[in-house]
Amino acid sequence: MPDLSSLRDRFPALAREVGGRPAVFVDAPGGSQVPATVIEAMAAYLRSSNANTHGAFATSRETDALIAEAHAAAADLLNADADEVFFGPNATTLLFQVSRSVGRTLRPGDEVVVTRLDHDANIRPWVMAAEDAGASVRWVDVREEDATLDLGGFERALSERTKVVAFTLASNAVGTITPAAELVRTVRERAPAALVACDGVHLAQHRRIDVRALGADLVVVSPYKIFGPHLGICYGRRELLGSLTPYKVRPAPDELPYRFETGTQNHEGFAGWVAAVGYLAEVGRTHGEPAGPSRREAVAAAFGAFAAWERGLAARFLEGARSVPGLRVIGITEPERLDERTPTFAVRLADQHPAETAEALGERGVFVWDGHYYALELMERLGLEPTGGAVRIGFCHYHTPAEVDRVLEELARLA
Repeated sequence: MPDLSSLRDRFPALAREVGGRPAVFVDAPGGSQVPATVIEAMAAYLRSSNANTHGAFATSRETDALIAEAHAAAADLLNADADEVFFGPNATTLLFQVSRSVGRTLRPGDEVVVTRLDHDANIRPWVMAAEDAGASVRWVDVREEDATLDLGGFERALSERTKVVAFTLASNAVGTITPAAELVRTVRERAPAALVACDGVHLAQHRRIDVRALGADLVVVSPYKIFGPHLGICYGRRELLGSLTPYKVRPAPDELPYRFETGTQNHEGFAGWVAAVGYLAEVGRTHGEPAGPSRREAVAAAFGAFAAWERGLAARFLEGARSVPGLRVIGITEPERLDERTPTFAVRLADQHPAETAEALGERGVFVWDGHYYALELMERLGLEPTGGAVRIGFCHYHTPAEVDRVLEELARLA
């Protein structure tokens, strides 16, 4: 297993202290920290190249080139082509935007399938599109004992009337990784006319997403959860993007990938995003096992290294959690099933309200989330929402075993 502990020095924010001790940023599922190169790239763009697009002068041409490079970087992340990815402010906005176009194709009698494991960003846009069109919604349940998707229920929800199937690649609340490629194959067999929309936002921090291998029609990710700035990215199958009608002003470009990008984009964010993908490629070349010289192959190697390192962090947390009195971990806890989850843990500490636990940990320099984190359907299904949801502790590749131990120690003190 590669030792990634030295990479934390690349992230300036991780040097912050609380009460004379280093803070532990286990809030990564809500947004990761960024390496110094990302910060520097954004500042450099604003210093030297800040301009709008398609002008007959140097800084505008530099911005045009940056936009093209940002699309190429997104394509390398997802193993896509550059004209199959487009940007927006965040994944939620992009899903609402695309669902509006998809909704024009729905009719009464059609069916839309969503799951209770998902972030609401991959539920509500499709539910509202169905409501607007007079289509019906079918829900896929979760297994309460381990917070995984009910695979039998998923199959039963599909039919010849299914026109949209939306599911997550990994739960942002409990870390469950779905068997996504298998689910896509099931949709193709049972509902061949259905569009498949996948929320890859949480998984993209921890595993490589290969849209070619996945086979879905739409996949969204968020650079601000992949060590980059606040942006959203949507992959769309080329034929699908060409067939949908985007909602936009005239005379905005109609060619891919720009036909779904509305208004002036976040150009300094694009500069940061290119730097973030550059960071991933550097990690792949120095700590992974790249299969070739390209940036795309190096990025894939980085995620191989991340998965191996994070598996050790997850195992360490689950082992230590067993000795914390009153600590309940929601979801997959068996060591032999670590490949089925990310190192993101929803926990409850005895009968303490999650907000109280989060505040006490924050005072001790451990930064966590509490509540439902927009996985509202899941929290309601598990019966946690009425009493405050859960505390979410999320590790990623820039964390160390010592930080896992620190989190466990502070939980034990609270217990």
